[in-house]
Amino acid sequence: MSAELVRGQNHPLPDNRLEVRVSAGRPVIAGVTLGDAQGKVRDSAWVAHPASPKLPGLEVSRQAAADHRLAVDLGALPGDVHWVNVLLALPVVDGAPRTFGAVAAPFVAITGLDGTEIATYTITDLDAESAVVAVELYLRKGSWKVRAVGQGYAGGLAAMLQDQGLPGAAEMAAAINEAVASGLARSVAPPPPRAEGDRTRRAATVGGNTAAAGQPPHPAPATPPGPPPGSGPGTQGPGTPGPGAQNRTQPPAQGAGGRLNYQHPNRRSAAPPAPPEPAPTAADPSRPVAGNASGWTMEERLYNQVWGMFEDLARTTAAYRSAVDFADSRMDQELDRALSDPAARVGAAADAARSSARARHSALVDQAKASLDRDIAQLAAEAAVVEPALPPAFAAWDSAVWHGYQVPMETPMAVRLGDLHLPEHPELRIPMLVRLPLERGLWIDSGRSPNTPMTVDSDQARKLAMEVGVALATRMLAAYPASDFTVNVIDPAGSGAAALAPLVHSGALKDPVATGAGGVSSMIAKLIQRVDLVQMAVRGGASDALPQHLDLSEQLLIVNDFPYGFDDRSVTQLRYLADEGPSVGVHLMMVADREDARAYGPVLDPLWRSLLRLTPTPDDHLADPWVGHAWTFSPQLPPPDSLVLHQVGERVSAARRAWGSGG
Repeated sequence: MSAELVRGQNHPLPDNRLEVRVSAGRPVIAGVTLGDAQGKVRDSAWVAHPASPKLPGLEVSRQAAADHRLAVDLGALPGDVHWVNVLLALPVVDGAPRTFGAVAAPFVAITGLDGTEIATYTITDLDAESAVVAVELYLRKGSWKVRAVGQGYAGGLAAMLQDQGLPGAAEMAAAINEAVASGLARSVAPPPPRAEGDRTRRAATVGGNTAAAGQPPHPAPATPPGPPPGSGPGTQGPGTPGPGAQNRTQPPAQGAGGRLNYQHPNRRSAAPPAPPEPAPTAADPSRPVAGNASGWTMEERLYNQVWGMFEDLARTTAAYRSAVDFADSRMDQELDRALSDPAARVGAAADAARSSARARHSALVDQAKASLDRDIAQLAAEAAVVEPALPPAFAAWDSAVWHGYQVPMETPMAVRLGDLHLPEHPELRIPMLVRLPLERGLWIDSGRSPNTPMTVDSDQARKLAMEVGVALATRMLAAYPASDFTVNVIDPAGSGAAALAPLVHSGALKDPVATGAGGVSSMIAKLIQRVDLVQMAVRGGASDALPQHLDLSEQLLIVNDFPYGFDDRSVTQLRYLADEGPSVGVHLMMVADREDARAYGPVLDPLWRSLLRLTPTPDDHLADPWVGHAWTFSPQLPPPDSLVLHQVGERVSAARRAWGSGG
């Protein structure tokens, strides 16, 4: 039976292998420090944190998250460790930490590997503290116990680590905060909240490796808290503005929360949503079905199903990797114990000990691999039925859905930027979907990276990057209703003309491509004027005062070959657009090599960090914020010699002309 602890209370631990589960309601950093018999932390090697998440017998999350699962094997700790302190800290935002007094009370549960609760503790009475020792596991008379601590520190991580006797506490705290900030800047967007029934269904179809392989589980991806799907802002950005009927000559009405309504002017008001359609079911529960997830519409169910597949792939891979790590650690310990006596390192007994340890290692790894293969087979079967059912905004360019493409009347909830996979199973690709409207701009990195194939030189990398940018821009145009989305292009030297041909020749661009220094200045000035006017209208509640000629559609600015053609003033204006534009519907897509702009030094670092980096060739640079996997991103390009981009552009252009003529 679980013990509900209060501050200072302790409880015996029945087993050495445990999980520490944390639920905080908002992203927090989780870490662990080890203490000797006097409770002192000897050095940085006794601290597990996001930048160094593994110690013997311990593994913590690699990122700040609302929920954490920390794996602990007390029997595998160094022999001189008597204390294990579980630490929580709020990430530093804009140079200053937030305080626990402004957030919900964190909840900590000590559980067995099967999830059975041993003890729980709700950390209350925190105020100005930004770091807290949540619980401590300590060795007393040969037995381990847990104590509820709840000791907070207004001085944050540095003060807490210093109090535990760690040399260089301030430097360690700074390194932890820097690792968390860097991870958040390159993270994959978190998945949407998932209904309990959804979770139960997926648990039935994708087996759990952790219990099967008998290893301490890796921290699993936790579903972030938030509103139910379709009820508000999504995972990637602000929610799509609500529907409303408008006259073509009227400016858009100001929506809730001060946002302008970018609703298509000729669209009728939408009726109240109908009850959710029942998700399709299969006669055979083990057979995957497209759309078998929660949601109001088929599109939303497919979106949630794709994110469920991503989450399940992360979980099953984390379990497999954790099983292999545990098997390696166990074999090392068995060999150390068996061969600790120099006199017994040779001979039949030593050979038998080595063989026995290796046999147990192979058995554990084989068992984990069998569980992984079973789960991957199930996910591959699900992907095979989901991919053909995806709507255009989610579908691959070679999908048959593009043959019947028509410009939509409503904006979809997300678009596909590419595919994600892990090295254990590269054939299983999960669509990378981000919510619309975009919250962050995009950076198509045209520079060479360590993972760029040797057959791709610098010129080819730049060409591929622009092709990826055009494909993404075309997908964005295809996702929005006619005249609800506009693509603008800056190509100072004209080097992207070949890649831009589908947009230019189809008439999908409303304005000519901006070239030369004069074109750069003119294009940026036009977009800055739009940002400033809309911001003033929103803040002043005077949307009816916006000029009638102002284009209020969502805007995407593609910048090729940056910083060629840019002077210092244009660079400053570009940074302003990247910071202020997304909130009022102006988004940036940089197609650039960061090395080309190295003359500006750190001035442009905030610009690069504000953009989601994508690559024109597969690259493992994206991390998820739950288990810290390095996901390989692969761009989505049309098949060779395909005319799909040109055909989509033509249909968008025709729909825009029909809308403009009132047809």
